[in-house]
Parts: sequence; C-alpha cells; structure tokens
Amino acid sequence: MLFRLLADVTAGVHFLFVAYVVVGGFVAWRWPRTIWLHVAAVAWGFSTVLFGFECPLTDLENWSRHRAGLAGLPSSGFIDNYITGVLYPRSALDLVRVLVALMIAVSWFGFWFQASHRRYGRAIK
Repeated sequence: MLFRLLADVTAGVHFLFVAYVVVGGFVAWRWPRTIWLHVAAVAWGFSTVLFGFECPLTDLENWSRHRAGLAGLPSSGFIDNYITGVLYPRSALDLVRVLVALMIAVSWFGFWFQASHRRYGRAIK
C-alpha cells in the first residue's frame, strides 16, 4: 500500500514538473526570481526528450510500482504512458512539441520584455 501511494505521488509530482516546464516562464512574469528554476527545468525536460536521459522521477515511480507488485512504466517513459495518446493523439506529437517550445519561447520573451522595462523604469501598461 505504501509503495503504491509513493508511485501515485511520484506520478503527480511528475505531472506538476511537466506542467511547470510548459508554463513556468509565465509564472516567472509574476515571480521573476523563479526564471532560473524554469531554465533548469526546461534544460532537464528537453534533454530527457532530445538525448534520452533517464528521469529520476520515472525511475522512482518504476521502483515503487514494482515494490507494490504493479507493472512498471513502458520503456518509452512517463510522457508516452500518461500524456501522449491520452491528452493529445499520438499523431500530433511533433506539433505538440513545437507548440510547447513556442510557449516557452513566448514566456521567456515576455519575461525579458518585462525585466527590461523594469530595469529602465518604464511602466508596462
């Protein structure tokens, strides 16, 4: 029971991390000091997708699931199991990746725009 709970909590934290990668730049508009946390999250998130780095959250969930007597995640990982094919069709994966990258770019541009206006004393209306 405890390992099943740990697996579920780990999956929840993983969902929060993925959501933060997507929208964390917009969060930094309100709390500017969090931009470095977002940069690190994006770097990690993209490196797991682009270079196939192992995610420790996936490893923890798999370990917990096995200890609870459940099947582990497929070798394709967390996103492929819980998000692709569930929140959007598998055929739209490339489009979703481009849209996520665009959202991050827009959020960072907006952050830079706000920061430059604060730095030079110009109010944003």
